[in-house]
Amino acid sequence: MPLRFTLRQLEYLVAVGECGSIALASDKVNVSSPSISAAITQLEQEFGLPLFVRKHAHGLSLTQGGKQFVEQAKVVLAQAARLNDLANSITGKVRGPLNVGCLLTFAQVVLPQLRRSFVDMNPEVDFHQFERNQTEIFEGLRNASLDIALSYDLNIPPDLEFVALASLPPYAVIHDTHELAHLPAVSPGELAEYPMILLDLPISADYFLSLFTASGVKPRIAERTRDMAVMQSLVGQGFGYSIANIRPWSDHSPDGRRLRYIPLTGPVRPMRLGLLLSEGARASQTVRAFVDHCRSQLTPEIAQGLRLRVDGPPRDF
Repeated sequence: MPLRFTLRQLEYLVAVGECGSIALASDKVNVSSPSISAAITQLEQEFGLPLFVRKHAHGLSLTQGGKQFVEQAKVVLAQAARLNDLANSITGKVRGPLNVGCLLTFAQVVLPQLRRSFVDMNPEVDFHQFERNQTEIFEGLRNASLDIALSYDLNIPPDLEFVALASLPPYAVIHDTHELAHLPAVSPGELAEYPMILLDLPISADYFLSLFTASGVKPRIAERTRDMAVMQSLVGQGFGYSIANIRPWSDHSPDGRRLRYIPLTGPVRPMRLGLLLSEGARASQTVRAFVDHCRSQLTPEIAQGLRLRVDGPPRDF
């Protein structure tokens, strides 16, 4: 008798296996917990073996058989995705799911408008976005929960490809009554004596601190936060300055305080905004279309509005 199961059920199985909880898996795949629980039960009944050990108040743990099933389910899902990519390549259509990651520090500035214009042009694409830090983006690309990601060229591992889009010089973010607010540019040495609000995200924080190391000074870190909006409000309230590579449209903090974005001078290197892809991502027609779209949309005019500098004309993918 043939087995009866769906790719969707396998997707839920992998999500629960990775999250260790039906509730967390529900958030990850945006499906109700009862639907995921029913799918797992149906799979266990269909295959005739337990895939998870239920631990009261401690979530679920994979059985030995369950671990093997999750790994094989990942293979089946990857092969199914290739069929979709093959169909798109044959027909020339851009359609199907597209999971796009974006670095937390600029997700609110760059990704929504790129998404809007892309899905307007390609209505058959099922677009999902995920805001992550750099380490989480690497992990998502490797485990195929992300198809592509917008990020910086920070510590890119050799198994991932980086496609540069724009150059992002660093700014000092200060409140408008700060002693240095009148300056057209400021060096890390001039900032070092003042308290700093560090945007403390994995890998990004190392870059911000390296700007001071390159100038032979050490910043006075008064506060750390992982939230861009919190950083802006702390700066706006006069608790310190910060460093950022994206200058938003508004020069006001979320709580209404006026901010100044002053270019950094000295031996400071810009970061590059670009796309991260895993091995094999080029095979997807939808991924290729998104790469081309990002390049066409980040024109010099748009980049100027975002305070970005485009790295030359678009190139063939």
